[in-house]
Parts: sequence; structure tokens; C-alpha cells
Amino acid sequence: MTVDIAGADVVILAVLVLGLGHWINQRIGILSRANIPIPVTGGLICSVAVLIFTAFTDIEVAFDMRLRDLLLLVFFSTIGLGAKLRSLAAGGKSLAILLVLAVVFLVIQDTTGVLLATVFGAHPGYGLFAGSISFAGGHGTAIAWGEVAAESGLEGAGTIGIAFATFGLIAGGIIGGPIAGRLIKKGNLKPRSSNPEAPQASPDVSRPNDDRVLLPDILTTIMMLAICVSLGEVVNRVLFSQGVLLPGFLTAMVVGIVNTNVRDALKRPIQMAVVDTTGDIALNLFLAISLMSMDLSSLATAAGPILIALFVQMLVITVFAVFIVYRFLGRDYDAAVISGGFVGLGLGATPVAIANMNAITSRYGPSTKAMLVVPLVGAFFIDIVNSIVIKFFLAMPFMQH
Repeated sequence: MTVDIAGADVVILAVLVLGLGHWINQRIGILSRANIPIPVTGGLICSVAVLIFTAFTDIEVAFDMRLRDLLLLVFFSTIGLGAKLRSLAAGGKSLAILLVLAVVFLVIQDTTGVLLATVFGAHPGYGLFAGSISFAGGHGTAIAWGEVAAESGLEGAGTIGIAFATFGLIAGGIIGGPIAGRLIKKGNLKPRSSNPEAPQASPDVSRPNDDRVLLPDILTTIMMLAICVSLGEVVNRVLFSQGVLLPGFLTAMVVGIVNTNVRDALKRPIQMAVVDTTGDIALNLFLAISLMSMDLSSLATAAGPILIALFVQMLVITVFAVFIVYRFLGRDYDAAVISGGFVGLGLGATPVAIANMNAITSRYGPSTKAMLVVPLVGAFFIDIVNSIVIKFFLAMPFMQH
């Protein structure tokens, strides 16, 4: 027997999961001190509860993922709407540095995965699934390359990739916040509002100087987000017909970037407070649905080798974030927040990176630079770079065995 949770029921359960995560984080000090994102806490508890319920009742619980997929598009659309050209120019140096570091890390991550596969006596191709295909790439990349691997004779690679991506999603949300928090406390770091690289918000003179959220602002934001999602899908279809494969969230974000800068040029800026709030809601609901719907029973079948590889990759990214990312980006508060986001990016996905940084900034203070460069690297560049790195490894002689 299967129980389907869909539509409004998914929203209700996701909100309850977020409320549970918030309640637990407030009452278990180590979770709040470690800056564990609320969706991670609540989502893991829910998935464990579903696992126990299934084990004792033989009733399977199936979640409708269509709303989650839409929330991902909405979230990246808000990222695009917040990407002003003046902000991109202001974060240019840090953006370039983080992109270079991301390329270096992808190579290290895949090298680690290939070495682990060799140690376990498996084909080196499986190592890429224990590397950037699943961790930095996430579920979408794991599924796509899993089909390619199956055609090449690597049986079960797609399933293994999904398992790695799922465990990576959890790990990125668990260790990213503590790493950033440790760096902040150790260096006694504080937000710097006068940071010359941080883009400064310009006042919107077209509206009263108060904190009220007006109905026209809300309706405009809903319209702009709908345009980003809809037009992004159209662009994706056109590109697909030309043989160019891009994730849907990427085209939605690009439409958002074009949208907001055209409106700025026409002196019709979007009210960013509404956009930011909408993005936070979409992000938290997306993560809650993703984590509460995990099928932990299927992951348990290959838990041994997967957990060993996961712990090794967690160690690798921790060392890289603390000793490379943090140092190269200036050893300041922004660098610490970016390091926490980078961990979520390298092990899980861009939403995990944003959740890590939100957990840090809500406690210690804002980091405009981090909230600018990490989403851009994670959403816009890393998929393209990751594809190049994967193909580079596939062309190596040892992959031809």
C-alpha cells in the first residue's frame, strides 16, 4: 500500500517540518551554536520518522516532487532578480577568485573519488560518481550521467550517484555552518559594512521611505517570478532543440538577471525586500521537501562504501574550505561566510550553500559579498565547469579499461 502526499498536503507538511526544525534548534543549544539550517534539522527528523513508519506498517509514503521543482525555479529566479550589474562589477574580484578555486576543487574532488574507487577495486568511472558528478553536481547531474554510464556498462552507477548526492546534501548542510562559525569565532570576525567590495544598496526614491510591503510590490514580484520561470522554460526548449542542455533553474536565473537590469535601466526597479523574502520562503520549503522525502531505506543498502567515501570527501572539502577558500578570499568575515557556503556547494547544492550562509548571517550579521558570489558561482558557473572537468577525466587513459 502506498500513501501519496501531494498538492497542499506537501506544503502543510513542509511548513510543519520547518516549524519542528526551528523548535528543536532553539531547544538544543549545540544545533543553534553549530549553525545547522532549520530545514536540515526538521527534514532529517521527518525522513527518519517516515522510515520507521514504513518499517512497522509496510505502507510506503510517496511525495509529489512537482512543487519542489517549481520552488527551485522560483528560488533561482529571485537570485537572478537580485543580480544587478553594478553588484556583479563590485564582486568581480572575489567572484573570479572563487570560480578559480571551484575549478581546482572539482579536480581534487574527482581525483579523490577515482582513488577511492581504485582502493575498493571498482572501475575508475564509479569514482567520478563519488566525486563531482554527485557531490558538486547534485541529483540532476547524477541522474544524467548515470544514464550515460549505464550505456557504457557501469551498472548501477546512477543509483550510486543518487545515493551520494543525497548523503552529500545532508553532509553539506551539517558541516558548512559549523566550519564558518568556527572560523568567525577563532578570528573574532565581524561584518564590515564599509567593505569596499560589497555592493551598496541604493535607495528607491520611487516609493515612501518606510518598511511597509505594498500590494503592488507583491503583485509585481509575483509577475516577474512567473515570467522568469515561464520564459526560462521557453529558452530551455529552444536551446534543447539546438542540442544545448542546460538545467532549468539556470535559464530561469538568467532571465531574472536580464529582467531586473532592464527594469533598472527603465527606472522601474523591483522592490527587493519582497524578492528576498520570497526567495527565503522558496529556499526553505525546497530544502524541507527535499530532505523530508528522502528514501533512507534504499540508501542503507549501500551505506558502507558510500559512507566511507562521504567521510573522505567531507574531510577534503573541510581542509580546502579552511586552508584555501578562507585564506585566498582574505581571511575576513565575508571569507568565513563564503567558506561555509562553499562547503554546501561542493557537497550538496546551491540551495544548501545559501541555507548555510543564511544560518551564519542571521546569527552574526550580513555578508553582501557572500550572498552575491556564492550563488553566482554555484548556479551559473559550476555546472558548466563541472561538465568540462568530468569530460577531462573521462578522456584519461585509465578510464578506458
